[in-house]
Amino acid sequence: MKRPPPYLVRRLVLAPALVIGTVLALATIPLWFLIAAFASRYVPGRWRVLRVSWFLMVYLVFESLMLVMMLLLWIASGFGWKIRSPRFQDVHYRTAGWWLRRVMGSARLTFNLETAVENPVEDDATDRPLLVFSRHAGPGDSFLLVDALLNGGNRRPRIILKDLLQLDPCVDVVLNRLPNRFIPSSGRAGQVVVDSIAELSAGMGEADALVLFPEGGNFTPSRRERAIEKLDEIGRPRLAERARQMRHVLPPKPTGALTAIEAAPDAEIEFVGHVGLEQFITARDLWRGIPMDSNVVARIWSVPPEDVPPEAEQEQWLYDQWQDIDEWIDAKLAERNNSEV
Repeated sequence: MKRPPPYLVRRLVLAPALVIGTVLALATIPLWFLIAAFASRYVPGRWRVLRVSWFLMVYLVFESLMLVMMLLLWIASGFGWKIRSPRFQDVHYRTAGWWLRRVMGSARLTFNLETAVENPVEDDATDRPLLVFSRHAGPGDSFLLVDALLNGGNRRPRIILKDLLQLDPCVDVVLNRLPNRFIPSSGRAGQVVVDSIAELSAGMGEADALVLFPEGGNFTPSRRERAIEKLDEIGRPRLAERARQMRHVLPPKPTGALTAIEAAPDAEIEFVGHVGLEQFITARDLWRGIPMDSNVVARIWSVPPEDVPPEAEQEQWLYDQWQDIDEWIDAKLAERNNSEV
């Protein structure tokens, strides 16, 4: 599938089907868990099938509850008339925060996942808008980041996502009502992405935060090699050499980040690195790794707008920040390896 179904199909077919499916699953929950528990005895790992079944059930339940709440909010807003008013936007953010707390809390418990920030930044979301440029590696790191911003940082995240994610009814309904953008999953979407970043960045208020992953995708060794080759092909040998020196990250694509900085010159900038999920590269890695038994540690490098260099120097500066992230990851991984010896 290259594109999601039309709007009316998603609203009138996919969303109701998920709620009905969840009700049916709950009605037969003893049978499902008996089957999952029985299967877990014959699958390597600690109750792997049962853990996944439990999390999927929790996810479906909270997804369905969110869809019901979204319908009630749509009715309360005058059947959508005031759905984008400040009052209803605030209610949507608070409701999304409630959903994320429950889903991520269940994920941490089910998969034995611990999270911590090495140098937490106090942020009351009252001074400046925020640009967040994060490393992208491992399953769910975007959920963890948005949860930290929304529930831990009192921020209102803005995100750019692939349009196929609208196949998830909850993601589709909630994020389309808030200032986010869905971009084409296939074809060349470069200018659409740039325009979306500029629009979202320029419209930010003091409590808002734009989240970007400048690498453009989850880190894998093969993607790193292809990205370095591409830099050589387009005549950027110096950047290619810098990228070769960074072992744990993809070279950042500067266009999106620099567009955001230009559109929001007064924004604080946070660079985010993390370790703890990079071993789960493929779906097979993730399945074989359940429960994850992982401790995810993040570090934040905060840059005030007055410390951002002039435009001509920003590309090299972005690579400098990414090299700092890479060196920190290298040190944390070495520390973990030494502790396991």
